[in-house]
Amino acid sequence: MTEPYIAILIIWVFLFVYAIAGSIDFGAGFWAMYYSDRETSATVLANRYLSPSWEVTNVFLVLLVIALVGFFPGAAFYMGTLMILPFSLVLILLTIRSAFMVFSFTVKKYTKALVYISGITGLLIPALMIAVLPVSIGGFIGGGERQYILFNETLASPAVYTHVGFGLATELFLSALLLSDYARESGSEKAYAIYRKNAVILGPVTLFFAVTALLTLIPEAPWMVEAMVDVWYLFALSLIAAVIGYSSLWWPSQSAAPGRPRAGVLLIVLQFGLASFAYGYSHMPYILYPDLTIQDAFTDPVMFRWLLYGYGGGLAILIPAFYIFWRLFMKDKRYLQAKPEEENQY
Repeated sequence: MTEPYIAILIIWVFLFVYAIAGSIDFGAGFWAMYYSDRETSATVLANRYLSPSWEVTNVFLVLLVIALVGFFPGAAFYMGTLMILPFSLVLILLTIRSAFMVFSFTVKKYTKALVYISGITGLLIPALMIAVLPVSIGGFIGGGERQYILFNETLASPAVYTHVGFGLATELFLSALLLSDYARESGSEKAYAIYRKNAVILGPVTLFFAVTALLTLIPEAPWMVEAMVDVWYLFALSLIAAVIGYSSLWWPSQSAAPGRPRAGVLLIVLQFGLASFAYGYSHMPYILYPDLTIQDAFTDPVMFRWLLYGYGGGLAILIPAFYIFWRLFMKDKRYLQAKPEEENQY
């Protein structure tokens, strides 16, 4: 494997982890808003998960941006200039969301505002991020040397809307599935039933948008579809993992309600990992088709090696920290079963 491919694989890992963690994080914000005036247990559970998780999610966003700038400085400059509008909107929304996350837990009068800010931005941010994918497949950039996005063509493209629909469906499905597992871990069978029902509904919706997103690529990115055919087996394995993971919602369990959400979360994450790897592999060697490849944007080999050393040392510190975080906020019964007024003690 050549150095540019090693670098793009590292970026893909960071992107995948952020996509999964971000989907669950943003989705939890939406569910907290959706049930804020309807179901107390579901809202409390979503906020309990959201309280510590958003900070960890942002760590992977920082790692992703630094990796892109470090490994592919040409791509960072190119994409930063070309897509300054959607990226700026994402940063503004992230800033607003993070500010309310920080202050709402110390100034109680902002708590209700946080619910709506978190829920609305939880839909807008992923929609803006996922819309960048179809823009990179070609046909949406013009201007010769001074390039810019063709917004008329972009907004008229079915691929953009199917990708956005897939991103939002994935976000809500993954978050509902994870929150159902979180509810069972905390002993809240009422919240578990609510989130399990949402996962049951959203599973087929996610699969529908996944298929339609691939179909809309046929007329707009035939070069990419041809590459996808070569890795059809990865998509087939992804579909098998999705079916088995979805079926886990009906597996027998020791609790009164059926379902093994922990197995479902692991299998669905595996499914998205296989599908996203196949999608990304089919996109190679282009970062932005047909103008920019990973070879064109790659950094100096010396910088590449030092970046590898830096990321290796950083991950050696972060991985144990993430494990401790998981034990504290995902397994500790004192936190999982705390009353709402007690949560600020943790």
